[in-house]
Amino acid sequence: MKNEVVIDVQQEEISIALLEDGKLVEVQKEKAAESFSVGNIYVAKVKKLMPGLNASFINIGSEKDAFLHYPDLGSQFISHTKYLKQVISDRKRIPPFAKAKREMDTPKDGLIQNFLEKDQEVLVQITKESISTKGPRVSGEISLTGRYLILLPFGNRITVSSKIADKQEKTRLRHLVSSILPQNVGIIIRTAAEGKKVADLDAELKRLMARWKTIIENVHKSDSFPTLVYEERHRVVSMLRDIFNSSFESIYVNDKNVAEEVREYVSLIEPKKKGIVSYYSELEPIFDKFDVTRQIKSSFSRIVSVKKGAYLVVEHTEALHVVDVNSGIRTQSKDGHEANALEVNLMAADELAHQLRLRDMGGIIVVDFIDMDLAEDRQTLYERMCENMEADRAKHNILPLTKFGLMQITRQRVRPVIDFNADEKCPVCMGTGKIGGSIFFVDKLEEKIDYVVNVLKQRKFVLYVHPYIYAYINKGLVSIKRKWQFKYGLGIRVVQSQKLTFLQFEFRDVNKKLINTEIEKTEEVEEA
Repeated sequence: MKNEVVIDVQQEEISIALLEDGKLVEVQKEKAAESFSVGNIYVAKVKKLMPGLNASFINIGSEKDAFLHYPDLGSQFISHTKYLKQVISDRKRIPPFAKAKREMDTPKDGLIQNFLEKDQEVLVQITKESISTKGPRVSGEISLTGRYLILLPFGNRITVSSKIADKQEKTRLRHLVSSILPQNVGIIIRTAAEGKKVADLDAELKRLMARWKTIIENVHKSDSFPTLVYEERHRVVSMLRDIFNSSFESIYVNDKNVAEEVREYVSLIEPKKKGIVSYYSELEPIFDKFDVTRQIKSSFSRIVSVKKGAYLVVEHTEALHVVDVNSGIRTQSKDGHEANALEVNLMAADELAHQLRLRDMGGIIVVDFIDMDLAEDRQTLYERMCENMEADRAKHNILPLTKFGLMQITRQRVRPVIDFNADEKCPVCMGTGKIGGSIFFVDKLEEKIDYVVNVLKQRKFVLYVHPYIYAYINKGLVSIKRKWQFKYGLGIRVVQSQKLTFLQFEFRDVNKKLINTEIEKTEEVEEA
């Protein structure tokens, strides 16, 4: 299987696509101005205790207070709290972490008010992003994640991933890690560590310990709280850390700085693979080049086509996601209704597993499959769904079909569901309900070009248009584009972009930054 990662870095947002044999299987996006919060560590302050919920609200300096439930304090919360007080109170030197005393474990059945008080400083880590009206969720159990290991300060055990099935390999890894383990830390050995040598594990353990040391130094330097003491890596690097494996053949990035950052990270975890990172410098949008845009528009609609006329209807609510399976215009199978229902349901199960991973749908998912009478057919469908979900890295649980033909799935949710808007505005009125003369669209483009060249003094830029407009502008020996270049200079480049609607366009400079061409309208209004 050929695995490729395509990273589209724009001024407004960053999008990451994972392709398996050219098929889009995962996609992530975030606003460029926003930081990636899951994994961030704060020295926060307790704002309010909620004994009835056995929880508390924590001020981490964000717009919404974080929520800390008692079970999320972590078994080493007492040790973390005591060491945090020592670091904050001693401004001359940092108390050695290796010599810090490990306190008793936090009781599993305790009360939040016995361990926290208002305005108390606590060290917390974000485990779930703010979703809808809810603030982020935090934990007092600090963990630093690497490619092969997860470091747990004040931990007291070595745990091996349950996905490593070989008992001898588990024992080997446990012995290797115990031989290099520093004082006062616990380790979780990740699945990616399988088959690795002690030198690889030791190198990563040293990087994680250096990261923990930096966090303590940041706490010691801070004058006021709440404050951020550790920020997760760039979203690109964080995603690669979790999905990267030796089967990756190519990573394409359309930004030089991000490409260099990715190359540096890959060289750390897999030096032989650093050559797979490539900077994409072509003018054609990177998602168009690798057919990602078309797949996004076909996969993120409310109605998702399956095969042979069948389709899924996907609806999102705040509490859960609902998926309805329909046979559509599919003709009846010669073997009868039962065989037809089973075939459609199996195809739907394949696409559903793809959609859950692609959209990163989390929480509760209820699927209404076509009714089947035979118990063995329902079991076949259940087993097929479980098999399809084995490739999903998110924690999930699947229940067999109910007597009403409903399948219930729970899937780990740490951030809002990915929602690419696959719908386009009306290409004539652009959603306003009013239209101008379409024949004047090219004249409008020339007005914008004149404004960019003569007012904004931009001599070199790229004009992105819909593929149909691109074809019209380029037709003939002396095309419209050629006339523009004769009139305004050869610095004008026209490129087609599949993400744009029919009469939509974008101007970008040589650094791919969006050029604002609406200023002209504002000036006209002010003059009026």
